[in-house]
Amino acid sequence: MRMIHLGDLHLGKNLGEYSLIDDQKYILDQILDIIRDREVQAVIIAGDVYDRSIPTEAAVNLLDYFISELADREIGTYIISGNHDSDSRLEYGSRLFSSREIHIVSGFGGELIKRTARDEFGKINIYMLPFVKASQVRHYYPESRIETYEDAVRAVIEHTDIDYDARNVLVAHQFVEGNTDPKIAGSEGASVQNVGLIEKISSEIFRKFDYVALGHLHSSQSVGYEHIRYSGSMLKYSLAEAESDKSVPLISIGEKGNVEIELIPLKPQKDLRHITGRLQQLLSPENIEDPEDYMYVTLTNEEMINDVMGIVQQYYPNTVKIDYQNSHTKELENFDIGEIIIDKPFEEIIADFYMKIYGKEISDEELDVMMSVAGEAGVINEAD
Repeated sequence: MRMIHLGDLHLGKNLGEYSLIDDQKYILDQILDIIRDREVQAVIIAGDVYDRSIPTEAAVNLLDYFISELADREIGTYIISGNHDSDSRLEYGSRLFSSREIHIVSGFGGELIKRTARDEFGKINIYMLPFVKASQVRHYYPESRIETYEDAVRAVIEHTDIDYDARNVLVAHQFVEGNTDPKIAGSEGASVQNVGLIEKISSEIFRKFDYVALGHLHSSQSVGYEHIRYSGSMLKYSLAEAESDKSVPLISIGEKGNVEIELIPLKPQKDLRHITGRLQQLLSPENIEDPEDYMYVTLTNEEMINDVMGIVQQYYPNTVKIDYQNSHTKELENFDIGEIIIDKPFEEIIADFYMKIYGKEISDEELDVMMSVAGEAGVINEAD
């Protein structure tokens, strides 16, 4: 059986002020072409189908389009929820969809759900584990000691009757590590790094499955074992992913013990790139390339440039963010704000901070705005 492994679609995501819906449809159409050309029989989507718990109308319509195409082609589809998804919204219509071989498991209800696919070698058990926290699992297994995410997932698997002599695929949306920490990039990076050890799950728990289709991390990679893999996101969703190449895993499952993994490259409609240099250099005609790409720009000019976003967007209209890297920013990296707040009135602190950041005095109008905002936030008493 040939399966496509997807994860972290994040349908409805914006990049800065730019909607990625058209880019997402473009790449999903490319995946549909791969499914047709490679005669794929099943598709796995390992969570974070939507970018937010209340998806936009455009995001819902795009998912409807994609799964309708899969249903019309009689492709068995297996979808779980991730931490970005709303369980109730993702599972809407799931009973009806299952009659068309579109299987959705959204939210943990006390058991590891199993669906069965078939090929010329017999049946393949597909176990579907949506994103779970220790508190959710503890409710169903009060006799088990469950404190961490790993405890929770281990308890779920141990309470499931799994025939490891059969061919088994697990779909999960968790932070799994091998001997070393996996590569983190994208919107999950900060949250995963801040959680620390409590969210990490050892790949050893999943070793006996024939293939483990993971979602949660945006970088395509195996963890611990080659058959335990993150598909990665289908598009670059952050600056941290600018240098990465996106692909989709094609999983070929033969007889028991025979699993082959092929990464098929994906080419976006618009790339996401990061360029660094002086403004005049970056915008010179010989250096302009692929102007429609999403751009992150780091300027090395020593002086601040007025309306720099407006200038850059004349050449790169989809510029997401501009920052500076120069002697001033390097100085600020070692700047201790405590130096300017000792025994000073708030108004003077604001003026000194502005001078430190921008290298010039704050105007009366700008100071009035800052004082007004500070008053509304309760930082100062406006009556003072």
